[in-house]
Amino acid sequence: MSQSVGVVPAQSQSGGFGLFAGHPKGLPTLFFTEMWERFSYYGMRALLVLYMVALPTDGGLGFDNKNAGEIYGTYTMMVYMMSIPGGFVADRFLGRKLSILIGGSIIALGHFTLAFANLYTFYGGLVLIIIGTGMLKPNMSTLLGTLYGPDDHRRDAGFSIYYMGINIGATLAPLVCGFLAQSNEFKAWLQSMNLDPHSSWHWGFAAAGVGMIFGLVNFVICRDRLVGVGDRPIKLPVAASATAEVPGPGAAAAAQLELEIDLEKSSGATPPGETAPDETAPGETAKIEPPKSGKLTPEELKRIGAIAVLFCFNILFWAIYEQGGSSLNLFADKLTDCRINGWAFPSTWLQSLQAAFVIILAPMFSWLWVKLGDKDPSSPTKFAIGLTFLGLGIGLMVPAATLAQQGKVSPLWLIMVYLFQVIGEMCLSPVGLSTVTK
Repeated sequence: MSQSVGVVPAQSQSGGFGLFAGHPKGLPTLFFTEMWERFSYYGMRALLVLYMVALPTDGGLGFDNKNAGEIYGTYTMMVYMMSIPGGFVADRFLGRKLSILIGGSIIALGHFTLAFANLYTFYGGLVLIIIGTGMLKPNMSTLLGTLYGPDDHRRDAGFSIYYMGINIGATLAPLVCGFLAQSNEFKAWLQSMNLDPHSSWHWGFAAAGVGMIFGLVNFVICRDRLVGVGDRPIKLPVAASATAEVPGPGAAAAAQLELEIDLEKSSGATPPGETAPDETAPGETAKIEPPKSGKLTPEELKRIGAIAVLFCFNILFWAIYEQGGSSLNLFADKLTDCRINGWAFPSTWLQSLQAAFVIILAPMFSWLWVKLGDKDPSSPTKFAIGLTFLGLGIGLMVPAATLAQQGKVSPLWLIMVYLFQVIGEMCLSPVGLSTVTK
């Protein structure tokens, strides 16, 4: 099991600008890298099911809705499941920064592979994106956490800014990739260039890959802001005793065991003559208590039970929420009148609504919970409210589907569905994260 030496990196010092003022210097690097990674993910997500069900004569694969939904569901599941081995590999072998670089490169390769019109490259591209996202996604947020101390008052605000970057990327992606893949204007331009207009799907996938390249370029150029965090794990010898002793910089190392320690090297964050919290001073030894053994306490069992309940309801919530990329996406494309004053816009543009609503509503809900003070609803109550709004949102699809039998319906139906879902997310998602960390 990896353990971390409590060294405060220089990047924890304030050095941001504008939105990032007062935050660690590494926050803008991670903000823009994650923004572009999410651009690539949500850009491709907006196109995936529609590309699969499009007829071959229209440049698609000609899958039926059922097969397309199954592939989409499996792909989405594997993207998040791969975070487990991705985090393990980073923790044990590669370090977070190298894992992010490798993962981002694999993601970009996956998107560019999808840019080729071939069934083998289609499946190969999906596999590459799954592997790459598994290596990159868990290590981005973990790397961000290392920039702040556990009691740093800036921590929550920093993660909120980071979360904003995610949703900016998710808002822009369907607009750009959707325009390239679906718009009549871009298809007409392709035809004017003597290119196949039905290849527009692959231009959309390629645009997602370009977004990931932008993220990688940002990460590499600004890597000096992350010196001393997320490096490869270093094996340090420690004494084999009831409490292992990690020698300080000036002490002799008498080792009988080796523990894998993810050493976050300091580069001047602590003033001369002082010792950073949990940092070992020259000639001293740091005590690392061995893991406790024995049965779980009743309190621990109670907490595990609470997490299990939250886990089950979260599965239900996100299974319905992710219909935005599959069944709701198909409804937008086939049964929604995507026109404004006679001008047809790509149905994938409606995919931007969820992230846009998050950007708009998140500050409002943050203010609301603070304003309520002692009247702030309990965590279970917020959870129930979140599920209720999710149910109301998806329930709107019943009359919408009924009306769609008579012809295409107004996009206002999907706008309201996405609005209700995001209100539910604002109530449920932060509560789940907060409860698990307590």
